[in-house]
Amino acid sequence: TKGVESPRLDAEVLLSHVLQQERIYLYVHYDEPLEEAELTAFRELIKQRARRVPVAYILGLREFMGLDFKVSPAVLVPRPDTEILVEAVIERLQAKEKPVFLDIGTGSGAVCLSLLKHLPAAAGCSVDISAAALVVAGENATGLEVADRIEFFAGDLYAPVQGRLFDAIVSNPPYIPDADIAGLEPEVRDHEPHLALAGGTDGLDFYRRLVVQGEEQLISDGFIAFEVGIGQAAAVAALAAGTKTLGRTE
Repeated sequence: TKGVESPRLDAEVLLSHVLQQERIYLYVHYDEPLEEAELTAFRELIKQRARRVPVAYILGLREFMGLDFKVSPAVLVPRPDTEILVEAVIERLQAKEKPVFLDIGTGSGAVCLSLLKHLPAAAGCSVDISAAALVVAGENATGLEVADRIEFFAGDLYAPVQGRLFDAIVSNPPYIPDADIAGLEPEVRDHEPHLALAGGTDGLDFYRRLVVQGEEQLISDGFIAFEVGIGQAAAVAALAAGTKTLGRTE
């Protein structure tokens, strides 16, 4: 299994991809032999997985919030946990007539584009320091048919959108403490972009900047919503509590 956590599931997903069928097809047709070309293609994908390349990168695709997102090694693989962040923001913005949000750390666009798909009246700006990530996000915006409601900017945090005000600022920033990077699973440590993982000595470097600078980018009743790492929620809440505007938010 080469240390892979779910080898059977991964093999089924990869074989389904080769055959261009749903996984249930494998169970119904379990006794059908593979053609030589199919077997060769499947073996090549298995070799990549044995090198601990994430399945999402092998397929070039990841499902998030019921939507299909293109992914590449230029972006983090979207995680189910991040759906909690998106759902919380949707709940708070859905009563707004025409909400405008800012997404910091675009990656694949999973967060900002999911918000647009679930909030048809919303518009957004999205910033990433990686030009390669913005290419992926742009392709996803076009594929999901929301490109007309999103602006992408290359730059560092709020720098490209200075002077603009938003109903909400959303971010899933790098939050892994630097010392913990070496202990991550090989799929993450060796294949996902380091810039999107490392959050400084205590993992809170980006939260400090996002909170302090973000206060000036919000309308009077605006809010900031973050994903945080294990054990970081209280520390991030304390950062917000130290500001004039955000100190009143939950």
